[in-house]
Amino acid sequence: MPLTKSELSRLRDLREKKHRESAGLFVIEGEKVIAELLAANFPLTEIYATAAWDPPCGGTPPTREASDPSTPEVIEITDDEMARASHFPTPSRVLAIGKVVRRQLPAGALNHGLTLALDGIQDPGNVGTLLRLADWFGLDRVLLSPDSADLFSQKVINASMGSFARATVFTAPLPEALAGCTAPILGCDLHGSDVHALKPCRDAVIVIGSEGRGLSPAVQALVTQRVTIPKYGGAESLNAAVAAAIVCDNLRRVAG
Repeated sequence: MPLTKSELSRLRDLREKKHRESAGLFVIEGEKVIAELLAANFPLTEIYATAAWDPPCGGTPPTREASDPSTPEVIEITDDEMARASHFPTPSRVLAIGKVVRRQLPAGALNHGLTLALDGIQDPGNVGTLLRLADWFGLDRVLLSPDSADLFSQKVINASMGSFARATVFTAPLPEALAGCTAPILGCDLHGSDVHALKPCRDAVIVIGSEGRGLSPAVQALVTQRVTIPKYGGAESLNAAVAAAIVCDNLRRVAG
């Protein structure tokens, strides 16, 4: 059955955050990223695919008549319908719908383990890369400020390379979340102490600010130690994700 105008409109609308929030749903497109989400058992509600889509591992996807509510409904659409629903210049063979679920940060969670906190990181590519980094280093959680790029945007999910489905992410105002935290709060700052001199630390919050603005004043006031990456050349600054990777590597190295 052809997609109706309202169905096409719904798929296109979910590209925008305001529509994702009102519907409680997000759209993701691309064979690779959807295969990653399926492999991680991420809950998808619907999959729209052309006849050319090859399901991961050569499996046979569920159909509209599937009785298992835990499996996504797979709806076959034409190439023309995919072209109209897609936001890519060259449409993919598959797109999917998932539920927007924002975890609530438990009280006292930041006191234990390693947390990567993103303070106003508005570039979705950076946010996705930072999720991937947290996944790589096995951090316990990521804390995302509300003014950072939306976790459920296509660009963030794509840049995370599947880590979106594995990283534990919370969205909360950082000043409120960090207030009363007993673990060290390490702020990345050009005027901080040498990151290579970090002492062993199994519990810590690493706060990364935006490249242009740095840490927000309210968050700076809560930082217990400023750390920096020694500079040997003439570059003005480091990409936020690169800086975070260096700090996380040193933190993991000294923690053992």
